[in-house]
Formats: sequence, structure tokens, C-alpha cells
Amino acid sequence: MGARDISFASFNLLNLQTSGDAIYGDTDGWDPIIYQRKVDFTASVMGRLDADVVGLQELWAADALDQVLDEAGMTEDFDPLVPPDHEGDKIVCAAAVRKGILVGEPEWIVDFPDEYVLKTGGDDPQQDYLEVNLSTFSRPVLHFQVQPDDRTPVIHVFVCHFKSRRPTQIWRERSWYEKEVHGPHATALGYAISTVRRTAEAAALRVIITKLAKKTDTPVVVIGDMNDGKDSNTLNILSEQPTYLSPLSKGGGDNALYTAQTMQEYRSVRDVYYTHVYKGQRESLDHILFSQEFYDNSKRRKWAFDEMVVQNDHLNFDDHKESGTNDHGVIRVGFKWKPAPDVTS
Repeated sequence: MGARDISFASFNLLNLQTSGDAIYGDTDGWDPIIYQRKVDFTASVMGRLDADVVGLQELWAADALDQVLDEAGMTEDFDPLVPPDHEGDKIVCAAAVRKGILVGEPEWIVDFPDEYVLKTGGDDPQQDYLEVNLSTFSRPVLHFQVQPDDRTPVIHVFVCHFKSRRPTQIWRERSWYEKEVHGPHATALGYAISTVRRTAEAAALRVIITKLAKKTDTPVVVIGDMNDGKDSNTLNILSEQPTYLSPLSKGGGDNALYTAQTMQEYRSVRDVYYTHVYKGQRESLDHILFSQEFYDNSKRRKWAFDEMVVQNDHLNFDDHKESGTNDHGVIRVGFKWKPAPDVTS
């Protein structure tokens, strides 16, 4: 790769916690043998990725990440980004960043921005008043900046992990849940609650990105387990549904985010991209999105999409708690420094 090229990856670690330490209600945590298998698998994947920036989800223990980087032979070349006050009692978004390209200090965004408001009296007479009272991300969003070379712009990177699609367990709601009344509808209501939360998180992150990128030439990359497909409402909110098939170096949306999945599909004879398997259904929940500065056909292009690869063979076996593998595919996207003709470097 050239000095100004850059690559990104997304890796859901499936509860990477040190052996014997609690994972949610499981106070015993990982068995030492299984934990070592997880470290071995994770280190092997990290080493093969060889990405400049790896966005991580479901990290519990900073010590576990340190062990992974050490086993992968990456300690001298990568900086781990973990919240400084993290005590291993919950999952966080984290990252591993190649040394020398990090700019400034990372931050973990907990609160939704002030501009985020989800309330309306309805835009037709048949609609009732609606208000969604959410104000924080369930998993704080990691935000940091990288610069692959002093001749390139600084890139803003966000690592996110949106609410799972699993139905929220409403039977835990002591203030209103009644088994006889709500029990028969628990699945439907739980799915709806999870969807509302995931939608709100996508909207809040979109507001943050718009404030940063709109009417600017700021490069933005969003990495994460978004728990939804590329054609879902979640991704539509986040990406603002840009147009892809525009003339070379003539298109690009000021506020748009483009998906690596779509770019790879244009180069493939069929869609073979999936990062998750549930009840035999293969789907894409993990994504890397990027602003027009990385989009091939953008008139403001700085980098050009090179290739996306997906490591997902381990998803063919539903034995993650025994084998130490994770339950999501791992994606990597590379970009070549190739500014559009009218763009100065």
C-alpha cells in the first residue's frame, strides 16, 4: 500500500472478557480453555486483517484486547483505544489503530446531540401525537481522528454498535408489565421497542455526522455492528440513501454516506456478502460507510474504493461458545489515494 492509502475493518468480538469474569448474568464468565480459544481466534483474524483501523464491538476487558494484540504480534504497531475509566463491567466500542496515524484523543459519545428531537403532532389529520424520549446511546459511540500521511486530510472515524434486533425483554418491566395482559404480545412489543431504540440511535448519529460533514470536505468513516441490513430504515437514516450510478468524478452527495457492501456488489456477479446467520438466514448486519471523499464517482473524491473482503467461514458452524469464534463476519475495506481530477491533494 502507498503511504496515503488506508484501510478499515469492523469486528464484533462476541463478549471478549477475561476468563472467569462476569458477562451479564453469567458470573462465571468464560472457561479458561474457551477464553484462550477466543484469544487465539481473535488474534488470528486481527493479524490477517492487517487493517490500519479496526473498529471493535462487544469488548469487556481492556486486558483481553491487550492479550489479543500481543498474540497477534501487533502490540508494537497498534494503539488500543478503550475508555480510560472502563472497568470491564459492560461492553464497549473500542478500536485498534496503527501507530502514528491517530490525531488527538478519542472520545466516547454517550448523549444524543441537542438537535436530535423525535416528537411530532403528525403531518396529517389522522395521526396522533408522537414522542420518543431517548437521550443516550445504549453503547457509547467511539469517535476519533486519523491521518495516514501528512499530505492527506484528517479522517473522522465513528465506531458504533446499535441496539440488537432481539426483542426487548419486557417481562422485566415491573412498572407496567402484566403477564396475563402483555405476555401473549411480548415478542411483538419487544421487537417494536428494539426497533424504536435502534432507529433513534441511527438518527442521533446521523445528526452528529451532518453537523460535522455538511458543506465541508471532511472525510468521515462509520464502522459498526448496526444490527440491520443495508436496505433497512436504520441504514437509510444513516446514509441518507445516496445515488451511486453517477458519471465518474461527477457525483457525490455533500451529506451522504456510501456503503462498502454496495460498492463491492457492483464489482461482483452476485451478492455473496453476509456477516450474520440466524435460523439459517444469511444477512448483513455489520457495515463500513464512508463520505463522498472515499466514493469513486464523487467530484470531491480523495480516496478510491479498492476492495472489501469478508471473513465469515466460521459462521457455518454454530459453536461459537465452544470454539472461541465470534458470531459475526469480519469485514475489511481498503482505499487507494486517488483524488478526482479537479481535486487538489
